[in-house]
Amino acid sequence: MRISQSILISAVLALLALPALGAQDLSKYRGFSLGSSLAVVSREAHIPADRVTTVHKSPALMQQLTVWPIDLSAGPQVPEDVQQMQLSFCDGQLYSIAVMYRTNATEGLTADDMIRAISLKYGVAVRPVAASNPQPLSFDSVDTLLASWQDSQYSAMLSRSPLLQSFQLVVLSRKLQAQADAATTEAVAQESEDAPQRETARVKKEADDAQTVRDANLKAFRP
Repeated sequence: MRISQSILISAVLALLALPALGAQDLSKYRGFSLGSSLAVVSREAHIPADRVTTVHKSPALMQQLTVWPIDLSAGPQVPEDVQQMQLSFCDGQLYSIAVMYRTNATEGLTADDMIRAISLKYGVAVRPVAASNPQPLSFDSVDTLLASWQDSQYSAMLSRSPLLQSFQLVVLSRKLQAQADAATTEAVAQESEDAPQRETARVKKEADDAQTVRDANLKAFRP
C-alpha cells in the first residue's frame, strides 16, 4: 500500500514538532518572569522595593530580594510548599530565582518524584551522569545536581542538599547570568584591591571618633 507524499510530509513534520510540544516556558516561575524589573517584581511579591539588599554597586548594580511565599488561596491551615525564594537582579533586571522547598512539604519524596513534578512545568529533564566515587558527607559538601531543564535562553536546575536533604530549584536567564557573573568577578577583584585602603580609612575614622569623644569629655568633666 503506497502512502501519498503529502501524508508522508505531514507525518515527518508532526514527529519533528514533538519535542517543541513538550517544551515549556523556562522564563517563568510561579508569578515571576526572568528579565522583569525590580519595581515589577516587588509589586508582584507585595514587598517594598526598599527591602532589597545591595550586594555590589559597581561595575553593575547587583541586588537581591528574599520572598517568603504565603498561599492564601489554599486557606490558612495549608502551608506553602516553598519556604523561600531569593530573587537576584543585575542592573535592575531579574536574572535568577533560587527556590528552597520546605522539608516538611517534600518529606518522603524521592529525587525521581521531584523531577517528575517539575517536568510537568518545564518538560523533559536532563539528568547528570552519576559520580562513580561519591564523596563522604561533610559540612563542606556541595549540593547534588539531580536534573536540569534548558533551552537556548533559560535554564532550571534541581539540586538537593546531602546534609539537610532539602530540595532547591534555580531558574535563571543564561544571558543575564553571564553578565552578573562577569560583574561579580570584577566587583570582588576591585574590593580585594581596595581592601587595604578601606581598612586604613576605617582605623583612622575610629581613632578620630575616639579623639572627638575624649576632647568633649575633657572639656565637660568636673571632678
